[in-house]
Amino acid sequence: MIHDGPGLLTIGQLARRTGLPVRTIRYWSDAGVLPVVDRSEGNYRLYDAESVARLELIRTLRDLGLGLDDVRAVMAGQTTVAEVAARHVSALDAQIQSLKVTRAVLTTVAKRGSTAEEMTLMNKLAKLSAAERKRIIDTFTAEVFGGLDTTDPDIRTRLQFGIPDLPDDPTADQVDAWVEMAEMLQNPEFRRGMRKVIEFNAAGRTPATPPGTSLWFMSRLVQLAGDARGRGVAPESAEAREVLAELLGDADRAAVLDRILSASQTQVSRFRDLIARVRGLEQSPQYREEFAWVVAALRAELAG
Repeated sequence: MIHDGPGLLTIGQLARRTGLPVRTIRYWSDAGVLPVVDRSEGNYRLYDAESVARLELIRTLRDLGLGLDDVRAVMAGQTTVAEVAARHVSALDAQIQSLKVTRAVLTTVAKRGSTAEEMTLMNKLAKLSAAERKRIIDTFTAEVFGGLDTTDPDIRTRLQFGIPDLPDDPTADQVDAWVEMAEMLQNPEFRRGMRKVIEFNAAGRTPATPPGTSLWFMSRLVQLAGDARGRGVAPESAEAREVLAELLGDADRAAVLDRILSASQTQVSRFRDLIARVRGLEQSPQYREEFAWVVAALRAELAG
């Protein structure tokens, strides 16, 4: 139909009325979001007053960052602005999260003076999707704790709290800690070592073992060894054997020594520190002097 009646606007007139460039209006028309109302005798596009309102809505939706597919669906009545806005909010949340992580990565790189290779690795690990990060954690948990949680209630507690994921708004230190932790989680040698530690701690325990027993033992060790050190008790002395007897009873001394040495491996200690940092907590005290005193006392008793 060729028509050039009153009330119709050429694309140039529509551009002047809305303040939008002619090329933008032409592009949106070609994309199907702003239909041409009619054609002039010279086959030029014509629009009406409704086109002005329609164009204002298109501009608003585009300014909000909506893609042409969403705009086209709204203009065609296939969806509502509210529905599209809700989807867009979710997309923006994901973009904001990604930008926060990127900012934290760059801050960490600047702080550490990282090389290009380190920066690439950090960015790759830190920007893993939540599902990918969960997969890394779940794989580690299954390999290290699998099958042991039925016999050791303390292991069930550890599984309940689990290994922390990267928070939604991470600091540079949390990203740094998460990257190092993720590398450890994916290291087969570290997983095998952790499995041995957990197996050793679970040995001899049953579902009837009271929860928190292993934690109680560690706190008791710190208390008794700290008191002995404070009193100047030498690890090789007879008094040290009395302290061990109070702490261990008739437990196998060699097995206890192996357990303490396994639980205090450098990597395990580092892993605990990283977990605390990812959680945004202060690193827990290591009580190295107290553990060293007990180790020395056990070795002296075993040697004598």
